[in-house]
Amino acid sequence: MTACLDSSMNLSPPTTEQLNELAKAVRLGLAALHRPPPMTTVEWANEHFYLSSESSYHEGRWETLPFQVAILNAMGNDEIRKVNIVKSARLGYTKMMLAAIGYLLEHKKRNCLTFSPTDDDRDKFSKTHVKTMIRDIPVVLALAPWHGKKHTDNTTAAKRFANGKQLFMHGGKAARNYREISADGVFYDELSGFDSDIEREGTPTTLGDKRLEGATFPKSVRGSTPKLAGSCQITLAAEESPHLLRCNVPCPHCGEEQVLKWGGKDEPYGFKWDKGDAESAFYLCEHNGCVIRQHELHDDTRPHSIAQARYVCEKTGIWTRDGIDFFDKDDQPIPTPRTVSFHIWTAYSPLTTWAQIVYDFLDAKGDATKLKTFVNTTLGETWEDEYGEKLDWELLYGRREVYAQVPNRAVGLFGGIDTQDDRYEGRVWAVGAGQEMWLVDRWILYGDPAGAELLKKVGERLHRTYTREDGGVMNVIRWGWDSGGSYTDEVYSQSKKHGLMWVVPVRGANDYGKPIANFPRKKHKGVYLTEVGTNNAKELIYNRLKIQPQPGIAVEGCIHFPANDELCDEDELKQLTAEVKLPRVVKGQRKYLWDSGGRRNEALDCLVYALAALYVSMQRFGFDPNQKPVMATPPPDKTPPPAPAQAQAPAAGGGWLQTQGGSWL
Repeated sequence: MTACLDSSMNLSPPTTEQLNELAKAVRLGLAALHRPPPMTTVEWANEHFYLSSESSYHEGRWETLPFQVAILNAMGNDEIRKVNIVKSARLGYTKMMLAAIGYLLEHKKRNCLTFSPTDDDRDKFSKTHVKTMIRDIPVVLALAPWHGKKHTDNTTAAKRFANGKQLFMHGGKAARNYREISADGVFYDELSGFDSDIEREGTPTTLGDKRLEGATFPKSVRGSTPKLAGSCQITLAAEESPHLLRCNVPCPHCGEEQVLKWGGKDEPYGFKWDKGDAESAFYLCEHNGCVIRQHELHDDTRPHSIAQARYVCEKTGIWTRDGIDFFDKDDQPIPTPRTVSFHIWTAYSPLTTWAQIVYDFLDAKGDATKLKTFVNTTLGETWEDEYGEKLDWELLYGRREVYAQVPNRAVGLFGGIDTQDDRYEGRVWAVGAGQEMWLVDRWILYGDPAGAELLKKVGERLHRTYTREDGGVMNVIRWGWDSGGSYTDEVYSQSKKHGLMWVVPVRGANDYGKPIANFPRKKHKGVYLTEVGTNNAKELIYNRLKIQPQPGIAVEGCIHFPANDELCDEDELKQLTAEVKLPRVVKGQRKYLWDSGGRRNEALDCLVYALAALYVSMQRFGFDPNQKPVMATPPPDKTPPPAPAQAQAPAAGGGWLQTQGGSWL
């Protein structure tokens, strides 16, 4: 004991360097206990954020622009759980995302996770943006004693800070990158560049947002320039929110608020310029025709400028100026919504001239590829990459006709049934020579698709008869019933009950080259499950919908609609024309596939299934639309009917499978 005391008595005093290191360690340790005055994301960014030379056009201190205020504050607002930003290029989204990450890490002491489309994108983001942000922002650098050194807390994929919080950075291609991480905030950069289904485990936002479970203030921020309509990840994410906020700016002259729109040559508002002179670009106010110059919109000395802009949801009427306080359409304060979406495009930014926007348009004019880039990256809108002419439901509505329940030219009836989670929908089509078709019935039955009551009602519809113009009675020769989804067993049971070859379960095959109907040789689970080439069927239908009817004259392939709102209203024709062909990359090859873009399409599906029933009847059971009509089977009597001389379409209730009546599909 004495020796120990003597030894301690001989200790030399600490050096200045040792004292400095001790002080530094104490400060780092106490930093976790420090609670600075609360700041908004914009306040923090304006005080601390810096534009690094390696990743910015202009190096220097950050200053939040008027159109960025609400978006940046929403990124850090604890009451908003999901923020979607549909944007054009050159608006500073990546910088706003970095500022929000720095704010959450340093100010709110939250763990953050970022996803980039690929691992290479992640590496670029980490080295170019995150590394320089840490270096150039003193309050963040103070939490990174490892900066510039090789350290386990400093990797391309993860940064661990002195306050105990971490920033994870992952690529979005592999499902494993979405596992085993807990975060308070998840940020997606260029979400439209992600795969729609990550290794068949789900969408990127579904998998990524799972990392927020357990967080006190979960935050999911998604941003991207949009791509193709109907499949764009950012627009699909934005549609999850009931509120799509667009930036409304007051006219510098009349003060009327408006969303800046591109307009067009035939529009009385929007961007205009003197012919051949992009430098003369100006904006024409849609309210009073005021000529607005770009510098006037950004002149804060005016009583009306972009400094007074509001983000307004056109649908719900809610609005905000700063992303903190929200108001209803009557300007009354409301609770902050849990999820919001923003749309913003290049015209609002003072960093790009309006003349340059016009130059970009003129360069792209006449070139579909360049025009697509202009629409996506400058206007911030999805590209409607359609193959061929889109059908207009209004044209079909305008050519509806008055005809008997079943016209005399019809020789057979065929039906299609679509299965939904809360209903069954059916359509009956009459077919004549040259596959001319008439819509003769529509029914929609609501209820439990698995319930006996609803299935009984469907059965009654299956056996309904229809009267031809000449008084003859007809029933449906064959039904095609959608067996996909959650009620496959129910459809199979109804096929067995009503007739295996009369009620045919069908399932769609989206691959091109598939026949319209492929009736099998063998049963599947006791039924003849028929594969339907939906793409080829829709191709045929959409081509035939363009054929114009001729009064009183048979027109091969023409599709007729009754002037009867009970059977064919606006909604029916909108559903029938809901789909367009969009390019898809399938197994490395570019293909054009039909896509509804989220629009209802039950009428189209029913017609596809009815067409499949027709083709099964022609190719497997000898039905010929160019021969005499198939009338309703009379009720059975005591005398059995003679055997048919040739293969006929089976009556309701079934029949033997005949293989000699035609070739396989």
